[in-house]
Amino acid sequence: MSTVHQTQDALRQRAVELDASDPLAGYRDHFIGTDTDLSYLDGNSLGRPLKRTATDISSFIQHSWGGRLIRGWDEEWLQLPEAIGDQLGRAVLGAAPGQTIIADSTTVVLYKLIRAALAAVRDPARTEIVLDTDNFPTDRYLLEGIAREEGLTLRWIEADPAAGVTVDQVREAAGPATAVVVLSQIAYRSGYLADLPAITAAVHDAGALVVWDLCHSAGSVEIDLDAAGVDFAAGCTYKYLNGGPGSPAFAYINSRHLPGLSQPIWGWMGRKDAFEMAAGYEPAPGIRGFLSGTPAIFGMIAMQGTLDLIEEAGMSALREKSRKLTAFALELHDAWLAPAGVLLATPRDPERRGSHITVDHPDFREMTAQLWAQDVIPDFRAPHGIRIGLSPLSTSFMEVYRGVAAVRDLLARH
Repeated sequence: MSTVHQTQDALRQRAVELDASDPLAGYRDHFIGTDTDLSYLDGNSLGRPLKRTATDISSFIQHSWGGRLIRGWDEEWLQLPEAIGDQLGRAVLGAAPGQTIIADSTTVVLYKLIRAALAAVRDPARTEIVLDTDNFPTDRYLLEGIAREEGLTLRWIEADPAAGVTVDQVREAAGPATAVVVLSQIAYRSGYLADLPAITAAVHDAGALVVWDLCHSAGSVEIDLDAAGVDFAAGCTYKYLNGGPGSPAFAYINSRHLPGLSQPIWGWMGRKDAFEMAAGYEPAPGIRGFLSGTPAIFGMIAMQGTLDLIEEAGMSALREKSRKLTAFALELHDAWLAPAGVLLATPRDPERRGSHITVDHPDFREMTAQLWAQDVIPDFRAPHGIRIGLSPLSTSFMEVYRGVAAVRDLLARH
C-alpha cells in the first residue's frame, strides 16, 4: 500500500475515533440534513436549522399567530426580545439579566451602539475612533459614515490578514484622543481570536470605550462580557446560533452605561409605553430603550432551540470540541493541502483560533463552485481563501474529513 493511501486510511480512522469519543456527537442528530453525505463547512456563515425549528415555527403559525392573532403581542411576543436576550446572555455571553436584547440587523445594532458610545464620551478632546483595516466590511463602512456624520477622525490599526489585532497594537493606537474602539473578537478572514479581556482593559486604560463585534464568536467560543468589563457588544444570530437567514442581531450594553444612555434611532417599540402612541419620544428604561421597530419573532423562535441546546451542553464543552475540530482540520491541511501549495492563513495556536480556519490557493475561487456542486460547502473569501467553518453542535469529524478530502482531490486535478 502506498504512503498516500496509508496516510488517508490513518486519517479516516482518526475521524472515526474522534467521532466515537465526542461527548457532543449526539447533538448532531438534532439538525436537519446531518444524515446525508453532504459536508457542510460553512456554519460560520449560516448555521444548519434544527429539526425542532420546523415544529416550533409550525406551532407558532398554527397556535400563537393563527390562534391568538394580535393578542399574541400582549401575551408573549413583546417580551421576547428581552427574554431571549437574557437567555443568550446567560448561555453564551456571560452577561447578567437586563443587558442583552434581540433587535434589528447587525449593521443597525452596531450603528446604534457606536453612536450611543460616542454620545456617552464627554471629553471634547476625544475625537478619534480606532478600528482595524481587516475588520468585517460592515464595521468599517459604518465607522467611515459615522466619522463623516460626527466630524471625527478614524485611526486605523494595520491588521495582519493572516492574524488579527493584538493588545500591543491597541495600546499603541488608543490614547488621549480616543473616544471609542471598535473591533471583532474573531477575525472574519483568518479566524484569529483576539484577547478580549486584555484589549478591553487596554482601551479602558486609555480612557476610551470599546464596542465588540461578536458575530463569529457568539456560540463558538467562551465569552464573559461582564467579567471582562466590556462596554458594548453586538452580534448576529444566524451563524452558530442557527436563527436562520436574516435572523435578528443582539445588543449587549453593560449595566453601568444604561442609565441616561441615548440611542439614535427612535422608534415606537423603544418608547416608554409604546402603545400609548403619545406625542414626543420618551425612551423605555433599561435595555428595552434600544429597540426601534417591531421585533422579528420568527428568527427569535428559531434561535431559542439552539440556546436551549447550548445551555444543556455548556459553552465550555462547545469550545473544547471547536478546538478539536479545527485541530483535525489543520492535521488534514498539513497532510494533504500544504503539499499541494495551499497556505494556512489561520493561527496554529488553539488559544488564538476561533471555530474556522482559512486556507489560501490561487485556484480556490474557481474550485469553490465545483465543491458546492458535489455537496462540499466551504466559504470563499477574496482574494483566494476558503474558510472551513466548524460548528461544534452540528459538525462531525468525518464530515471534516470528507470535505477536506474533496478539496485535496480537486487540487490534484487542477
